[in-house]
Amino acid sequence: MLHTLPLISTLCIAVSAVLVAIGWYHIRRKRIETHKKFMIAGAAFALLFFILYLSKTIFVGSTKFGGPEHLQSVYFVFLLFHIVLAAVAAVFGLVTLYYGFGEKFAKHKKIGPYTSVIWFVAAATGVTVYVLLYVLYPGGETAGLIDAIFG
Repeated sequence: MLHTLPLISTLCIAVSAVLVAIGWYHIRRKRIETHKKFMIAGAAFALLFFILYLSKTIFVGSTKFGGPEHLQSVYFVFLLFHIVLAAVAAVFGLVTLYYGFGEKFAKHKKIGPYTSVIWFVAAATGVTVYVLLYVLYPGGETAGLIDAIFG
């Protein structure tokens, strides 16, 4: 089961992006309740991704890039770009949800499109990281946080 966590978490992030896109579609057509349902579902899948990713990182570990050595620098720059985007998207997402649930709709409407676009790019780069680590190239070593601490 632990070896399938990266696939499952990547599917969660992809589903999250699709749900956010559908939610965006509905708000553009003034279907507020439908928009709300899709955005909450998108946020739930993003949270599920985060829980699975964190669990995998703690208990199984981070997978090193197993591709050719000459691509390692490019991969690390791409990974750093993804991590920064994902962190920014998470913060923007929480703020956007806060504004929406707090009925601060002017602020929600202003930040929401930026949040969605950042989330789409973060999700796409996340899927790309998965493909690079597990599909195109064999995954490298993994070392779990628990193993690193307790040996």
